[in-house]
Amino acid sequence: MNRLTDAEVLLTPGEVAALFRVDPKTVTRWAKAGKITSIRTLGGHRRYRESEVKELLLDQPESAS
Repeated sequence: MNRLTDAEVLLTPGEVAALFRVDPKTVTRWAKAGKITSIRTLGGHRRYRESEVKELLLDQPESAS
């Protein structure tokens, strides 16, 4: 099992949601569906690895504006 390094930056569901322009509950659903890896804090809150989130953002198709 991979251990977190001291330098690993973790993001909250709200921060991830802002990057993807979705609701934080959508990010939680993605985690439950296995689309993104979540880490649980001691208090039971979900956190997401910034490196994984950035990788997913790069894989997103550009939306036509």
